[in-house]
Parts: sequence; structure tokens; C-alpha cells
Amino acid sequence: MTTQVSPAPKTRKNTQPDLVQFEPEFLAGLHEIFEKRVAFNQTIGLKIGEISPALVHGHIAMRPELIGHEAYERIHGGVISAGLDSMGGLAVMAAIAARHMDDTPMQRLQRFSRLGTIDLRVDYLRPGIGKEFLLTAKVIRLGSRVANTQMEFLSADGELLSTGTAAYIVS
Repeated sequence: MTTQVSPAPKTRKNTQPDLVQFEPEFLAGLHEIFEKRVAFNQTIGLKIGEISPALVHGHIAMRPELIGHEAYERIHGGVISAGLDSMGGLAVMAAIAARHMDDTPMQRLQRFSRLGTIDLRVDYLRPGIGKEFLLTAKVIRLGSRVANTQMEFLSADGELLSTGTAAYIVS
């Protein structure tokens, strides 16, 4: 019995997404846009962790302003939804940037001005109780006009609390 290995997905300009290393200038620009210029990310305390073309990580520290159920101190479902949506957008940003490594970091950062959510689905699997939450997102498909993502919202110890899928306009 032989095992067949699928070839790596093709990207424009023959760039292998797994091999792309983003420059410090580009990463600093993403942090600036994502954590400071997007006011709602600041409001919920969403911070970027690791960024690669294949997967992005983030985290939210629990605060009293984020409580959705007072008796159990659960995080509000809207915070979960907004966090997943933002992380999906960040994953798309990283995937687009990986396709255009011939551009300068500033040129790649400017590509994100037209990015917008066109569909979002969130499944709440377990109550969001804890002091910190981890978020991940990856791009499933990056087309010329639409990108599709899958996201996860986890407890600090890695327990899956919610999942999301989304579509973003990229043109």
C-alpha cells in the first residue's frame, strides 16, 4: 500500500507560504493596524501572538468589561465573535502579504484597506470561562476576490470553546 502526498498549494509568484519570513517592519505595521488602529480590537484587548502565512495566533485577557454572564463570569459571546472575525481578517492579511513578497512592507500593508467581512458563522461549544483566551485562524482558500477562513477560540489550557468560519472580500 502506498501513501500519496498532495503537492503544496500553488501561490502567485511561486512563493511557498510555509517558507515566507515576514520582515520586522511588516510585522510592526500589522501590530499597529490590528492592535491600535482598529479601535474595537483595543476595546476587547485582542493582541497578536504569532503570525505566519499559514496560521495566526492571538489572545484576549479576561476583564470585568467583557463579562456576558455575571453569575458565571463568562466572556460575552459578542467578544468571542468579534475576536474570531478579527483573527480571520488577520489570517487573510498574512496570506495576501505572503503572495506579494516582492512588494515593500508598506505596499503590502496598504493592500488591506479593501478587506472586509462578508460572511461570519460562529459555533459556541462550551462556556468561555477563564482568565485568558487563545485564538487561532487560518485561510482555507485565498481567491482573487474572496478569502475563506477557519478560526478557533480556546481556553488558556487549549480546550476548544468556539469555532468560526468566515468569508472576506479581498479585492
